[in-house]
Formats: sequence, C-alpha cells, structure tokens
Amino acid sequence: MKINKKIIKELNDYLEEFNLTEIEYTEKDVRVKVSKSIISKNIENMEPVSLKKAIREEVSVDNSKKITSPIIGTAYLAPEPGGKKFIEIGQKIKKGDTVMIVEAMKTMNHIPSPLDGVIKEISVEDGQPVEFGQTIATLD
Repeated sequence: MKINKKIIKELNDYLEEFNLTEIEYTEKDVRVKVSKSIISKNIENMEPVSLKKAIREEVSVDNSKKITSPIIGTAYLAPEPGGKKFIEIGQKIKKGDTVMIVEAMKTMNHIPSPLDGVIKEISVEDGQPVEFGQTIATLD
C-alpha cells in the first residue's frame, strides 16, 4: 500500500485552519486519521520545575467546576435566534438544567448541567464552534 502524503498534508492543514485536534478521511478501503496533541506544544516549551509550579498553582487556585461539551458542533446559547438564553452569569442552575444547545449534523443536542451551582463564566459565544471536551461554562 502506497501512502498518499498529499492527503496527510491536506488533513494536517485542516487541523491548523479549523483549530481541530483530530480529523479522519475515508475513501473506499483507505482510511487516514490525523490527530495532534494540544498539550504537547505547551509542555515542550516549559522547564520541568516551572511545569510543576504551574500545575500546583492551578490546582490550588481553581475550585470551580467546569461543564464541557460532550460533542463537536456549533454552540447556541438560546433555543432560537433572539430568544432568552438558557444561562446567564450569576444564575443558579440545577443538575439536568439545559446549559446550551450544540448542533451537530443538523441535530440540536441539549447539553444538561452535570452539577448544581452558580454560573461563574460562559466560555463560548453564540454560534461558535466547539470541540469535544472544550469548557463551555464554569460553575462556582
């Protein structure tokens, strides 16, 4: 089997262009999957001592709870354009309350809160693309 380097190069370019962590291409019996690690770039540039210090500081300072996207798609903060947002900063929410909608492949997926808490930060804008595991909101 001959590897088509042009396809791999194109897929790698798409990773950078669309800020993706993984992309897969399938044609007939050929499947190519290209992925990258976001963390590796940051760790390579850090000295071991400063990395340990940074990890300790982050753990001790951040007591908030993060809500992450379970899928890749487009985030919507309201059920319809111009509608009332699902969450606002300072709002109390309960486990199971809809935080936002993530559209994937023309399907509107309601994202429930996994925890009770108060909205501290909304990390995405309306209509913004989100990745799997990306923080979409933070609770206190």
